[in-house]
Amino acid sequence: MKKNLRIWSAALLVLTMSVGLVACGEDNSASSNNGSGDGTIKLKVYAQHFDDDTIKPFDYAVEELKKKMPDVEIELDPAVQDGGQKLKTYAATGNMPDIYLADWPVLQTFAKSKNVEVLDNYDTTAEFKKNLNPGVESRLVAPDNHVYAYPETGIEFQIIYYNKSIFEKVGIKTPLKTIDQMADAAKKLKAAGYVPMSIFAKEKWITTAFYNGLVTREQPRGFGALEEKGVKALPEAFVTAAQQMKQLQRAGLFDANATNTNYDQASSLFYQGKAAMFVNGQWEIYSSQEKLGDQVDWMYWPAKDEATYENSKYFIDGSGSPQGYAVSANSKNKETAVKVAAFLASKSAEYRYSQLGSPIVPVKVDKPMASNVPAMMQRVVKELLPNAQEYAQLLSNTKIQNTINDNTQNMMVDNFSENDFVSNLNNTLNKEN
Repeated sequence: MKKNLRIWSAALLVLTMSVGLVACGEDNSASSNNGSGDGTIKLKVYAQHFDDDTIKPFDYAVEELKKKMPDVEIELDPAVQDGGQKLKTYAATGNMPDIYLADWPVLQTFAKSKNVEVLDNYDTTAEFKKNLNPGVESRLVAPDNHVYAYPETGIEFQIIYYNKSIFEKVGIKTPLKTIDQMADAAKKLKAAGYVPMSIFAKEKWITTAFYNGLVTREQPRGFGALEEKGVKALPEAFVTAAQQMKQLQRAGLFDANATNTNYDQASSLFYQGKAAMFVNGQWEIYSSQEKLGDQVDWMYWPAKDEATYENSKYFIDGSGSPQGYAVSANSKNKETAVKVAAFLASKSAEYRYSQLGSPIVPVKVDKPMASNVPAMMQRVVKELLPNAQEYAQLLSNTKIQNTINDNTQNMMVDNFSENDFVSNLNNTLNKEN
């Protein structure tokens, strides 16, 4: 999920960390109901905990919680890369964690099955809203006007990373501005023995994000444009993007085994210098800068021609969909869990801003931004964000979204054509709109 929600491969080993917290207004009778017997409240938290960008913010939030509230023990269940399947299994078996990190598709499903607490009327939610940064309301308030989770990041987006040394070695001019330029580069890189672009297409959301990046060159609203009543067939911008994605696949841009490749494998190809490009969210800046130094940079999404590229480069491939720390409707310590979920979100954001130098946070932070901001993030701060013209809009219709997810993944293989893609999407759009 994304990050739109990021849940990568992680060990299924449950890490247990003792944290002292007690929520305001809670008494010891509530804590004794959760089996500790010593006055503590035990909360299971399902969260990302697999790299510096996920481990450090979470651990920082946990340390801050120790200072704030003394009597809760948190059991960390590391999130895994499975499109929300583990969470759905928890829901089906009545074994939901007290707090869990989830994206909008999962939250939608759980809202229908009553596995997520609606947070609208909590004082904690009112306080969280007061501290929101301008423009990120859609990260907190869902399209149905309910609050289901507290976001730990602002509106994130996807970009294309590339190894400058490889491009120079092969003799390819960057940035790649057009689809034809990227297709030509793919052929040259492949001939030189490189994987042109590594992508963890075992996860459908990243192929969907890639497709949406191409869509936004022609339709800045992205997938949101498909939800209008009366849209019975793919608009031209979406057909063009499908043709472009297939053109790139046929040119050899993606590894033949892409649909069986997970994040760890795809990122390793890039960081080991075996792949020239890598597609992921802006959060990958920190890992890529650490591992590749000044060899790595990012580029905008290519377009059909250079004029379109220049006109559309500041249309952002990322939507402000609801996401973050949610609370199980069946938690035995729901009031405490709500406060802890909001605290984890706020303090994770604080770490990202003050320690990583990321401006992409949902809430105001009263600490100074980190001074050692990676060069690629400086580009985001100085070049991209101030000039951003429009963000892609959220697609709430799960049937349309699922069809896009399935079919963008299918575009990675040889025997699936752009015509297949268009036909399958048109069938779903005709039924849903």
